[in-house]
Amino acid sequence: MAPSKLETENHTRDAEFNKAMHKNSSNAQGGFSAMMKKDKAAQKAATDEYFKHWDNKTAKDETLADREARKAEYATLTRHYYNLGTDLYEYGWGQSFHFCRFAYAEPFHQAIARHEHYLAAKIGIKDGDKVLDVGCGVGGPAREIAKFTGAHITGLNNNDYQIERATRYAAKEGLSNQLNFVKGDFMQMSFPAESFDAVYAIEATVHAPSLEGVYSQIFRVLKPGGVFGVYEWLMTDNYDNDNERHREIRLGIEQGDGISNMVRISEGIAAIKAAGFELELHEDLAKRPDATPWYYPLAGDFKMMGSPWDFLTIARMTWWGRGITHKFVGVLEKIGFAPGGTQKTADSLALAADCLVAGAKEDLFTPMYLMVARKPLK
Repeated sequence: MAPSKLETENHTRDAEFNKAMHKNSSNAQGGFSAMMKKDKAAQKAATDEYFKHWDNKTAKDETLADREARKAEYATLTRHYYNLGTDLYEYGWGQSFHFCRFAYAEPFHQAIARHEHYLAAKIGIKDGDKVLDVGCGVGGPAREIAKFTGAHITGLNNNDYQIERATRYAAKEGLSNQLNFVKGDFMQMSFPAESFDAVYAIEATVHAPSLEGVYSQIFRVLKPGGVFGVYEWLMTDNYDNDNERHREIRLGIEQGDGISNMVRISEGIAAIKAAGFELELHEDLAKRPDATPWYYPLAGDFKMMGSPWDFLTIARMTWWGRGITHKFVGVLEKIGFAPGGTQKTADSLALAADCLVAGAKEDLFTPMYLMVARKPLK
């Protein structure tokens, strides 16, 4: 169920903070170039606000009250996570902030695009459809799916900086006529009922404090007969919250990925049904017998690299690649080139990477639980 009280939206406040922290960095090339352009005081405020939920909180001592506090501030937590992490994501991963399956010798960015195409195909998105991308990031998947299908896509995002970057990238690729990006909280969407022919979410609704809550909003804005497809982050049903090791993995993923409350597969399935959908397909794609596992880039395993062009992406995730980034960012902070909190954020992302790999290897976590569901006709 959704929280009894959702966070009050304040777009004016968010826009002012975005301008203060990011200034004109949304026009930068991305990555380190954008990182260097932040306001130090605003970045510190974002760092303090985000990490108050994680500092000095361990899996051993975690309480239900800790999780409820994160859920109560789900929108602020997610917004500041991406205020801090977006440039690091673009530097280390690209403009599509999600994982994917890998075919034999498949290059990284080709596999990312194929994962997006697969979801669009399963949903049945067609040329001219009006589609909603829930939690669109900087618009990488929206641009790819728009080109693949010919659909008109609206990206919903509660982070102003990402919206600015998504809008810029769409214009650069000549896709402004197919794409638009809207500020909003996916737990309380402002779109009229029955606005969209199809809706998708790629590893984004995990940020919701309640999957039933966000799925219910998607159900409301989807036209009767329309289809919703999602790649959901879920703990598997092997996850045992009474097991401290399991909690360490979950908490590390949540901290490093801005998640207030991750749940099990069975709870995700129950949530989409409770929202009113007819579930037509569901499968953990991480269970497919792929020779190359989805997490190999995080593990920094060059043996599984599909293309020499992927070298830098994989190198950044090796222990020495992370070490170089840690030290380099630390030096930049000390000499005043990078704002405080950049190194702490990078370290948090590295912790998440380790926990994601551990969660996969121990069959406790999946980032690609596929659900395709239809809103019944009236």
